[in-house]
Amino acid sequence: MMNKRIHAKYFSRFLNLLPHRLSCHDSTRATIAFFSVSGIDVLDSLDLISEQSKQNIIEWIYGLQVIPKEGNVKCGGFQGCTALNLLDPPENCSTDNYKWGHLAMTYTCIAILVILGDDLSRLDRKAIVDGVKSVQKPDGSFSASIEGNEFDMRFVYCACCICYMINDWGDVDKELMGRYILSSIRYDGGVSQHVENESHGGTTFCALAALQLSDQMHLLTSKQLEKVKRWLLFRQDGGFQGRPNKPIDTCYSFWIGSALKIIDAFELSNFKENREYILSCQDIVVGGFSKWSGTTSDPFHTYFGLCGLSFLREPGLLDVMPSLNISMRAYERLKSIHKVWDLNSQMEVQLNIE
Repeated sequence: MMNKRIHAKYFSRFLNLLPHRLSCHDSTRATIAFFSVSGIDVLDSLDLISEQSKQNIIEWIYGLQVIPKEGNVKCGGFQGCTALNLLDPPENCSTDNYKWGHLAMTYTCIAILVILGDDLSRLDRKAIVDGVKSVQKPDGSFSASIEGNEFDMRFVYCACCICYMINDWGDVDKELMGRYILSSIRYDGGVSQHVENESHGGTTFCALAALQLSDQMHLLTSKQLEKVKRWLLFRQDGGFQGRPNKPIDTCYSFWIGSALKIIDAFELSNFKENREYILSCQDIVVGGFSKWSGTTSDPFHTYFGLCGLSFLREPGLLDVMPSLNISMRAYERLKSIHKVWDLNSQMEVQLNIE
């Protein structure tokens, strides 16, 4: 059986102190905060975070927001930590020259704000969507940041999550992005990280979720949908694997499971074997889930293991919105914010007309 409380407390510890073994991830601290906050939310245990702590986290997140100022900042969005705010810049050089938004950090930061009940009123939505556009490549893909040399399906997904959450696609070329996704579908039905690479469970999810969030699922033919469905279902061997001939891994209960959810095929998977594998990776002493049974738990696999269990309708867990990777409760809150924004926009238009 799953012990909800011990896993919620496990996540709570990461909100206060990172263990030494995670020190190498300090520059992406926002993602660890996301796994912890969203994990506690999926466990329906946000009461473990005091109101003051929630506000402290919200203020910390807004402190990571990068807003273009006098042409120094190259790209708006969010950073992953406050390290750049502590730099001792060279003489006559502002630290702003070293700041730019990062797509993965921007996505996770906005998600944290939504989960914790913030109204997103302090977001510089124009700077964010302009930042997303600035990292779109000529082939339709996206890099992580303005100085990034990685551009692949992961950041296509992050770009779509960001634009969807702030309810603004700006000048992002969705059609070009859609063509890039289609070009990454492989002969076996899966989707690769980048054109001509091997099919991968994580990037197949990213591609399907990006198409759904950008309202472009119609780009997939019925034949393509059947092939990707087959490829995804063949990734189950008890739990799920990310690629053929690879070991099963807890996190793919989300990546593959969520992809199957998006195309309405999750019910074709074996619930019993999937659940047994995820629970076999549970640490019942300190909490958390590991990648493989008998290994050390970590926030990443704990979060995605819980999402996988949520898809299996495990008692005590909130439903998860597959393509945005947040609880349905948080998703409904986001939609209510969108309604307020839409109403405000309509009022502004009306006032301009009058």
